[in-house]
Amino acid sequence: MTRTTSRSRGSFIASFGLALLVLAGCTTEPEQGSTAPSSGAPTSSPSAPAPATDAAFSALESEFDARLGVYALDTGTGEEVVWRADERFAFASTYKALAAGAVLDQVGIEGLDTSVMYGGKALVEYSPITEKYADIGMTIGDLADAALRYSDNTAGNMLFEVLGGPTGFDTALEALGDDVTESVREETELNAAERDETLDTSTPTALATDLRAYLLGDVLSDDERAVLTDWMVRNTTGDTLVRAGVPDDWTVADKSGSAKYGTRNDIAVVWPTDGDPIVLAILSDRDTEDAERDDALIARATEEAVAALR
Repeated sequence: MTRTTSRSRGSFIASFGLALLVLAGCTTEPEQGSTAPSSGAPTSSPSAPAPATDAAFSALESEFDARLGVYALDTGTGEEVVWRADERFAFASTYKALAAGAVLDQVGIEGLDTSVMYGGKALVEYSPITEKYADIGMTIGDLADAALRYSDNTAGNMLFEVLGGPTGFDTALEALGDDVTESVREETELNAAERDETLDTSTPTALATDLRAYLLGDVLSDDERAVLTDWMVRNTTGDTLVRAGVPDDWTVADKSGSAKYGTRNDIAVVWPTDGDPIVLAILSDRDTEDAERDDALIARATEEAVAALR
């Protein structure tokens, strides 16, 4: 991969008028199957939703014959809903949102205009955008747009390259305080989702906390957060996931993911029309390597988590 500085083809930075909240503080790591306040929230946070969500998530696992992981945080009240929130799941393409955040932190707005030459040999399976420009290359900004909005796998690999590979991505997450996520392989090997492996896995708690840092925290500048949010709000791959589990007039910035063993994931920040942002990580998998994924499980789990918070 080689880089030269040039002007972007022009569509990747759109002005984004959504008000972003800069929130400080870290959430605690609650036990599975409970609703608990995060750090700094009142200790009298209601505990009543916990049994209902426990029963609901357990019923969803039985109905869909799947393992489900949920972490949801109301950033206004500090209340959390969790289910298997500290169990490991393959992160699949959800990493692309965090990698784009790390790239923005590294290169800044100006660096998005840097051209990356990658060539046809770099193309991997499912690269609907990058395959069109293999001969001429793309800017870092356009690669991030392709990775986040279309889940283009070669674009995801190019984000890894900008960061210094999966190891560099790991380092960026460690700087956020994430010592859980383990990124080892690139696309498409990272989607193997082997049982009893920690390679290319994370937890709902860790992914949601990282996403909160990039989209709502002070890791990025206001302009950088606006660009990352714009990419994720205009995502084309998540309509049947978290977006399907919240009202149509709520704003959703999400990144989906899928892998072997029926893995289906979505991580998101959701802005209700009448409240503070909600951070969500909904992850799922099944027992057999060739199992089908089911988007409805993610949407239904989102509905339960959001209802418990509101």
